[in-house]
Amino acid sequence: MLRSFSTQKLADEGYVYHCYGEEKYLRHVVASVYTLRRYDTKRPIALFCDEAHISILKEVGFDSLFDVVEPLAEAHASIVGFKHNTHHYMPFTKNLYLDSDMVWCRKPDSLWRVASTYGYTITGMKIADSFFGGAKDASVLWDILTRKRQQTMNRFGVTYLSRVQSGMIYAQDGALTQRVNHLAKEMLQRRHETHFTSRTLEHGRSEESCEWSLALAMSKLNLPVYPWLQGHSSPQLDYIGQYTKSDPDFHHVECLYYSDAFVYSFRGLKSGWIRRLLTKLLGIIPGKGDYMWVTPFVLHFGWMHQKRPFFEFADRIWIELKSTLPQAIKANSPQSWMTPMEPRIRPTGSDPVPLAATDS
Repeated sequence: MLRSFSTQKLADEGYVYHCYGEEKYLRHVVASVYTLRRYDTKRPIALFCDEAHISILKEVGFDSLFDVVEPLAEAHASIVGFKHNTHHYMPFTKNLYLDSDMVWCRKPDSLWRVASTYGYTITGMKIADSFFGGAKDASVLWDILTRKRQQTMNRFGVTYLSRVQSGMIYAQDGALTQRVNHLAKEMLQRRHETHFTSRTLEHGRSEESCEWSLALAMSKLNLPVYPWLQGHSSPQLDYIGQYTKSDPDFHHVECLYYSDAFVYSFRGLKSGWIRRLLTKLLGIIPGKGDYMWVTPFVLHFGWMHQKRPFFEFADRIWIELKSTLPQAIKANSPQSWMTPMEPRIRPTGSDPVPLAATDS
């Protein structure tokens, strides 16, 4: 039974996490919250999770890390299930929905100030490329040649298609949020009329994506995305080993950021030599090789082949908190668990080097 937050809000601004399934996902949420509390000790945090996770939280005493812990409806225990139903989970006046595989790197006050100008938005890019929601291999060329993207846009009556990254969603307008979600559900049911493919066809993926349907719904409603790539003001950036400098506990984080969005998109290529070659070739054009080191608000471990550092961090934090949090609660010092640990510096020689990284 869903608790209604439609009339009585618990706070003006707050963070919303969700998780379900294996215990490791609960550990990921705890680790993300641990990093969040380094920079924001005031805004409340809500967690919607399955009953098994609630039991684990209470057993180890980690329920005290959250201001709200509520059951997640069984029908919403999936990527699409939750993110197409965020209007059911709005405990605060202004809600920032976050994936669990995220590490906070900066004080988020200015992020909230900008986000509050939207009724509903998702981080993303103004223009979606041909890979968004489509094939991730050479077959995408057929989609481009046959103008599949344009056909989808024409069929659904939109003049543009944005790219969304749903690891960070913001909502304060409940009615608008519900409209987006209902329209996104309709888009997903009509996938056979689009050029989009099922994410379950990708290796290592077992759940459907919510992103292209949300992007299409936002385009239908003419809603802008929250610009994802903003240099020093980026709300979130991907963790890529050769593009990131950090200690293992992510106290200090810097990301290599190419000013040209197309060049920066090469970060997703698994082959290091191809990435370096393309970057060097494009770098011949003035401005294409420009780069900077930036600290985003959030470091997102969204790439399957780049998640190990976060997994190790999450397991380590879970074990450390199990020994320190009970004492902090007993001492009536609920914030003492946030005391920063001594940064453990990344081994010399593993720092990323622009254009000349030695990854495989």
